[in-house]
Amino acid sequence: MERDIITAADINRLDDDDRIYFLNQMGEKTRLEYENDWHKWARPQQLAPVGDWTVWLIMAGRGFGKTRAGAEWVRHIAEADGSARFALIGATFAETRMVMVEGESGLLSIAPGQNRPLWEPSLKRLRWQSGAEAYLYSAAEPEGLRGPQHSHAWCDEIAKWVNFGGQAVAAWDNLKMGLRLGSAPKIAATTTPRPVPLVRALVKDKGTVITRGTTSDNVMNLPTAFIKVMEADYGGTRLGRQELDGELIEELEGALWTRAMIEACRVEGEGLEFTRIVIGVDPPASQTGDACGIIAAALRQDGRAVVLADHSAEKASPETWARAVANAAELWGADRVVAEANQGGAMVKSVLHAANISLPVKLVHASRGKVARAEPVAALYEAGRVLHGGTFPRLEDEMCGLLTGGGYEGPGRSPDRADALVYALSELMLGKRREPRVRV
Repeated sequence: MERDIITAADINRLDDDDRIYFLNQMGEKTRLEYENDWHKWARPQQLAPVGDWTVWLIMAGRGFGKTRAGAEWVRHIAEADGSARFALIGATFAETRMVMVEGESGLLSIAPGQNRPLWEPSLKRLRWQSGAEAYLYSAAEPEGLRGPQHSHAWCDEIAKWVNFGGQAVAAWDNLKMGLRLGSAPKIAATTTPRPVPLVRALVKDKGTVITRGTTSDNVMNLPTAFIKVMEADYGGTRLGRQELDGELIEELEGALWTRAMIEACRVEGEGLEFTRIVIGVDPPASQTGDACGIIAAALRQDGRAVVLADHSAEKASPETWARAVANAAELWGADRVVAEANQGGAMVKSVLHAANISLPVKLVHASRGKVARAEPVAALYEAGRVLHGGTFPRLEDEMCGLLTGGGYEGPGRSPDRADALVYALSELMLGKRREPRVRV
């Protein structure tokens, strides 16, 4: 009779008492063998890709298990191939030693006692019983990689490598030129993503195999309190998307908005008194095309505007997006809807009125390009006159994709949310002044 295969995922789903009981029932030898077999415990994203590759880039959020994956990759090869010669490279010698060798997920910690490599700190070398060897290097001293030959390399936190004088790129180049041993040299690079030159180059290189992941992928091995605090403090923010979700968020040269500019204007708890609230709308040209941008914004008594919410609707029929506009207007108590009318002003107005929107609808005919319309609004951000009352990732990605020289390089075919934002803020901040009235 074929036995059922119990996986690590099955064991991890047990509570603490049941897990301990299950492992104890295995017997000490079987339990140790099971615990030491990384391929039984690892998630699929933590295992090296199959096929012919030269660079494996693990680009994931903090706590994903990148260091463990890199160390286990080295261990697996070193124990099986006595001719393997590794380069272990961190941002500095200290980090290479403390994280990659002696850390909680480092090479000494993960190895079973009988297969633990000999650590020779004075020589900056690890030696396995198989004959395999690994040497430690610092990315801050790229000349140290000029000359030595290797068959494999593990590079940790490459986005952190110092590159003020081109050291990071030089270290990588010297490493690759020294990968002259063995029949199939390979590099595993583990990092939290940042848009530094080396990471951007690897992502664009067609020869790089990329594994992406988030902090939440490893939720079973992280404290619940840590996950809750991270989500509460950083969920949806640029820092959270980078450090937790593992997104590579690039700054485009010449963009009207930068990530830093948007982060600087972010506030929480903006349930204050507003003099006006409007809903900006950028209707889609067709039901199957772009999204309908729907942005709620308000004017404060101090003259600054606050972006309240992004209610945009994806691939919606006229009735659906009109209802979304009506719901947003009712939710925020808006006093006006400002909609772009180039796609048929009469149709836009009739669709909105059919959705029982009784408040005034102002149609805006876009006579200038998207960037030209957005530039005065971007200037308001630079002057500190616009705030974001929360996080709006998709809207902010579109904003950062609008370029000063004209053009759009953000997500999707068109910056629908950003257009709706421009209409709303232009009405509040750049239109004719009105006598303010207090709205709570």
